[in-house]
Amino acid sequence: MESSSFFTINDEQIELSQVVNYLQVSGRLNQFINDVVRQYIIEKEIKNRNDVDISTALIEQAIIDFRLKNQLTDQEQFQNWLTNNGTDYGTFYESVSFSFKLEKLKVVITEPKIPEYFIERKIYLDRVVLSRIMVSTRELAEELQTQIQEGSSFEQLAKEYSLADEKTFNGMMGPISRGSLPDILRASVDGANMGELIGPIEIEGTFNLFRLENIILSSLENVQLKQSLQNELFEKWLGEKIQNVTVKLQVS
Repeated sequence: MESSSFFTINDEQIELSQVVNYLQVSGRLNQFINDVVRQYIIEKEIKNRNDVDISTALIEQAIIDFRLKNQLTDQEQFQNWLTNNGTDYGTFYESVSFSFKLEKLKVVITEPKIPEYFIERKIYLDRVVLSRIMVSTRELAEELQTQIQEGSSFEQLAKEYSLADEKTFNGMMGPISRGSLPDILRASVDGANMGELIGPIEIEGTFNLFRLENIILSSLENVQLKQSLQNELFEKWLGEKIQNVTVKLQVS
């Protein structure tokens, strides 16, 4: 009868059923299964496509670059590194190849959807920098508004009167996602000029004066942002794939 030994600890064989039991007891079985299903879907998708192929030259150069970066140019040192990390050259090569194919798969799947997704998310990607004075009564807020309009220092009044933590920083907040602003504040910010005083606005029982300091508009020319959107879209695609997979756990 074929053994279902998964690995050994101190020469004691650990059966696959025991591994599953350990994962159940520790509450990690669902995550383990999810990771397996995730890898299964990705590798199946890569295998069934012909638009994610990677040249061997690119993979080999990446391995050379890795060895140079990690001072593993000596073959014996590199072999020791592979052994210490529980792998061999063939497996390491496949891992590097997979990482390239995965990134290419992400691009192929998400690239057509990114412009529309960016527009949907733009309200949350754009950021504003505001300064704030928060007080407990409308009367005080209006009095401080008048003082600022007559030339008093917003920063000094923020230090003296504001109840908000950022008074330590002369009242400056942010950057804050434009989409996270309360609707009443966002509408005022959208219509304001740089440096303009906004308010008093009542928010959650407090009365607030704001000054618009800066607007940081998002753009797909930002490589880091585009990469983030790509990852979000890929995870959504992958999540939908996982939802449609039937998993049956069979451990004897």
